[in-house]
Amino acid sequence: MTRLFVLVATLLAFALPASAAPKVGKIRVLYLDQSVGFVHAPVMPPKASDGPTLSEVAMAEIGARSGAFSVRSTRDAGAITPETLKDIDVLVFYTTGALPIAPATWAAIQDWIRSGRGGFVGLHSATDTGWPYDGPGEPYTAFINGKFAGHPWTEGTPITVQALGDAREPMNQAWPRRFAYAEEIYQYADYEPARVRVLQALDFSDMALKRPWFVPITWTRQIGQGRLFYTNLGHTPATWSDARYRRQIVDAVRWTAGQLPGGAKPNPDEQAVWALRALLAYSGRPSAEIDQRAARLAKADPAWLLAAAARTAALRPLWPMKPDSDRAPFDAAYSALLAEVLAKSEG
Repeated sequence: MTRLFVLVATLLAFALPASAAPKVGKIRVLYLDQSVGFVHAPVMPPKASDGPTLSEVAMAEIGARSGAFSVRSTRDAGAITPETLKDIDVLVFYTTGALPIAPATWAAIQDWIRSGRGGFVGLHSATDTGWPYDGPGEPYTAFINGKFAGHPWTEGTPITVQALGDAREPMNQAWPRRFAYAEEIYQYADYEPARVRVLQALDFSDMALKRPWFVPITWTRQIGQGRLFYTNLGHTPATWSDARYRRQIVDAVRWTAGQLPGGAKPNPDEQAVWALRALLAYSGRPSAEIDQRAARLAKADPAWLLAAAARTAALRPLWPMKPDSDRAPFDAAYSALLAEVLAKSEG
C-alpha cells in the first residue's frame, strides 16, 4: 500500500557539477521501507494499524520542514516499476532481505540512475538487502558496494565517528568532523574501497570495542551520470529525531538529485590509512602513537598501502566468532601484518 505525503516546498538553487543532471522544481522522493528480513523499529508498522511507520512520518517531516522534497512512501517494492520512475527523482531504501523487484525493473532502475535521471539513497539496512540478479548492470550488492556481515556494535554501543576527506566537502557538513555517538553499526562483506568515496568511518582509537579492520559508515558513489549515497546510521529511533541526521538525509536527497555540489571520487588511499589505524588501535597503541605512525604510513608506497589494507579486511572472516573458536588462523595473520605495519611506520 502506498501512502502519499504532498508537501509544499521552496527549493534552494545549488551549483551543479557537470556530471549531474539538474532536477527542476520540487524533488520527488519515493521512500521504500519494506522488510523481507529483520524489521527495524523505524520501519515497524504500528500495532493493529496500517498507519505510517516512524521513518515514514520522519521523512515527510524532513521534506516539509526543509522545503527540499516531497515524499511518497511504500512498503511494497512491487510498486516500483519503469513507469513509476518517470514520476520521481530519488529512490530512498530502508529495507531488508530479498526484495520482490523484477529483473526488468532493477535493470530500469540502474539505467535511470546511470543516465542521470534519478538518484539513490540507502539508509542503515539498505546493505542488508539483496536478491539474485544476472541481468544488465550490477547485482544490488555490487551496486550499493557492500553486504551486511554482522554488527559487533549493537544498539546503544558507544562509538566514535570520524569524517574523511576535505572538511569543506558539501556532503560532509551535517555532523561534526569527529563525534561520540551510540548506534548500531555494520561491518561488510563484498566491500570494494576503490568504488566509493567514504565520508564517515569508525575511529577505534578511543573506543572500547575495537576491530583491526576499516569500518566505513557513510559513502558516495558516482554511477555514470547518476549518484548514490549510503549511510549506516538510522538503526535507532532516536537517531531519526537528531537534527544532524535529518540534515544528512536532506543533503543526501539534494546531492543525489543534483542540487548540491560535490564529487564522489573514490578515496581508497585514505581508507587504507584508516584501515591501518584500526589495526594499530586494536593492538592497544595510544592515540598519539597512532597519529604519528599513520602520518608515516600515509607516505608509504601506495601499492603496499592498499595491499596492507586489503590484508586487514581479510582478517574479518578469520575472526573467532565464539569463545571456543580456533583463534590460530586469525592470530597468525594479525600478528604478521601488525609486525610489518610497525616496521613500516617506525620513526
